[in-house]
Amino acid sequence: MHSILVVDDDPTVAEVVTGYLERAGFSVDRAADGPEALRLAAAGPPALVVLDLMLPGMDGLEVCRRLRATAPVPVIMLTARGDEDDRILGLEIGADDYVTKPFSPRELVLRVESVLRRHSGDQGRAARAAEPELRRAGIVLDPAGRRATKDGRPLALTLREFDLLAHLMRHPGLAIGRETLMHDVWGWEFGDLSTVTVHVRRLRGKIEDDPARPRLIRTVWGVGYRFDVPADEGAPAEEPGASVEAVPAPVPAPAHVPVPAPVHVPADGSRGHRE
Repeated sequence: MHSILVVDDDPTVAEVVTGYLERAGFSVDRAADGPEALRLAAAGPPALVVLDLMLPGMDGLEVCRRLRATAPVPVIMLTARGDEDDRILGLEIGADDYVTKPFSPRELVLRVESVLRRHSGDQGRAARAAEPELRRAGIVLDPAGRRATKDGRPLALTLREFDLLAHLMRHPGLAIGRETLMHDVWGWEFGDLSTVTVHVRRLRGKIEDDPARPRLIRTVWGVGYRFDVPADEGAPAEEPGASVEAVPAPVPAPAHVPVPAPVHVPADGSRGHRE
């Protein structure tokens, strides 16, 4: 049975969330503030934390930072804020998902199950043989070591930025929809597609020479995004001044054809013989 830590200073919200999670088969602990949440997590690491962003004293962002500094515990943030930057900041510091208040408790349970499945899948992939490095357009990704460089310079990528870039690089030239990215990278069956959009924008800011005119991660209008590899990548270098025009193949000289000996035809029309 998975244990879930619910951190919320609103007793009504905490009680409703706890009730739904317990009916779904989870064991639940509750904390009303950040210090209590950290103490409970240290005493017995939970399988997942449902964490309110607006906590008294130590806010949810700081609690999330401290939790992820000690263990890779999955975190789902609850937030009443509608500002996109606040939600994305939570994702960047390590939160795996977020739910905006007011929310459906049933939806929250589905999100918890989805994040736990993805987390188990991540652990299973790590246990398998290391994936070879991905190399495209000067970018080198080491999936096993979770390291990334661009032209030899380290890239400071968040967890999901790394996963998103790796997924795009595995499928160069393929237009991938936002829904597909949400499913394959985040493991969500549903959710706010702006999460994908904002992550792409921030990723462009780290890998593109000019993020305002991206050349690597292209937007495919009405579909999603495509990772483009420069056309000359891997092509053999041409000699200076070399012409690319095709040169016609020389026409071979005709072989010698022997000329037949003349045939004598008598005047009377009878058939003669070859001399």
